[in-house]
Amino acid sequence: MDMNYKNIELEHRLQDILQRAIDDMYIPGGNLLVLKEGQEVAYCEAGYADIEKQTPVKRDTIFRMYSMSKPVTAVAIMILVERGLIDVADPVSSYLPGFKEQEVYKDCEKVPVKRSMMIKDLLSMTSGLPYPDDSNPAGREVDEIFKEVVDRLYSDNPLTTLDIANALGQCGLSFHPGEHWMYGTSADILGAVVEIVSGMKYSEFLKKELFDPLGMKDTEFYIPKDKINRFAKLYENVEGRFEELKTENLGVIYPIVKAPAFESGGAGLTSTINDYSRFATMLINNGEVDGVRILSPKTVEYLISGELMPWQQEDLSKGWESLYGYTYGNLMRIMKNPGKSHVLGEAGEYGWDGWLGTYFANFPNSNLTFLLMMQKKDAGTTGLTRKLRNVVLSELSRGAD
Repeated sequence: MDMNYKNIELEHRLQDILQRAIDDMYIPGGNLLVLKEGQEVAYCEAGYADIEKQTPVKRDTIFRMYSMSKPVTAVAIMILVERGLIDVADPVSSYLPGFKEQEVYKDCEKVPVKRSMMIKDLLSMTSGLPYPDDSNPAGREVDEIFKEVVDRLYSDNPLTTLDIANALGQCGLSFHPGEHWMYGTSADILGAVVEIVSGMKYSEFLKKELFDPLGMKDTEFYIPKDKINRFAKLYENVEGRFEELKTENLGVIYPIVKAPAFESGGAGLTSTINDYSRFATMLINNGEVDGVRILSPKTVEYLISGELMPWQQEDLSKGWESLYGYTYGNLMRIMKNPGKSHVLGEAGEYGWDGWLGTYFANFPNSNLTFLLMMQKKDAGTTGLTRKLRNVVLSELSRGAD
C-alpha cells in the first residue's frame, strides 16, 4: 500500500465515530475501509466479533453478507451475458420449468400473467416475487416455502437452490412482471439460473469465475472449520445489551459450518472487508483488478447504470425512504439525484447493503470505495453508515477541483 494515500486525520475521525457507536451500544463491533484510486485512505475497526469471548473485530473477521450477496449475483449473470449464454429478455421459464404458466394475485384471485417473467425483471426486482410476508397472499405463499426450507435445513434431504427456485416460480405473484417494483426473492432465482446455464453448483461457478481470480479467499456460502474462530456472531439489542441471535432468516443456515444445499444468491454469502474490497475495486476499475479481467468495460457500464421505468420508480420512492434520490437496477441502488437523498453522494454512485448492516458504495466519478461491516439484526443502512459516509465524502472532496 502507498502510505501517501493514507489520510490519518480522516482515519482518526472515523475511528472516533465508530468507537462512539460501540460505547453507545449502537453496534457490537464493526470495521470500515475507504479506498481512493484503488489505494487505502482509511481503515478502522472497533468492538467485538464475539462479545462473550472478547474477540475483537479485525481485518480478517468474516461477516454474513446477506443482501450484499446480490451484487455478486448480478456480476455472475453479466459474465454469462457477455458469453452469449443469457439474454436478459429471456423468459425465466426457459431455464426453470417452475416458472411456466405463472399466475398473479388480482383481488385475492389468481389470474394468468400478462407476459412471461424475464431475467431483466429479476435483475430489476420488477418480477412480482416478494419476500415472505404475512400481510398479503403472495407473501404468504413464499413464507410457506421458506418455512419448509428451514424445517429441512438440517435433515437428510434439504431443499436445494434449484428446488427452491422452481417452487417460488409456482407461487402467485404480487403483480404482473414489469408493472411494479418490489424487493424480494429475485436474486435467489438468478443463482439457480446460473446453475442451469453453467452446469455447476452456484458456489462452484462463483469460485471459478470470481472468487479465485480476484483472490477472495474468505468468501463462501459456509465457514470451514479452520476459519470459524474468525466468524462474527449475529447480535440483537435486547433491553440495552447485545444478545446472540441464532436465526435461519431467509433459509440461510445459522452455524454455516457445512456447505448448504441452498446457496442463496440473495442472502447466502459470507466474506471479509478485504475480500469484498477486491470485488468493489474490480467494478470501479471497469471490470479488472491487478491484471485480472472479470467483465468488459461495456458490460460494467451496463451493470452500474441500471434504472427503473417511471412507474416502477414510484414504488421504490414511496416504499423505501432511505433510498430517496436513488433508482434501482442489476440488484443495486444507483444514485440519480443526490439532492433528494438523505446522505452526501454523487450521481452514478452505486452499491447495496445487507440485513445485518454490511454496506458498500462505489463512487466512479471520485474513484472512491466505501465499505462498512457489522452484524446487527435489522440494520440495513443505518444512521451510523450515513454519518461515516458524510465524513468521508466531505473530507475527500476538500482538495478536489
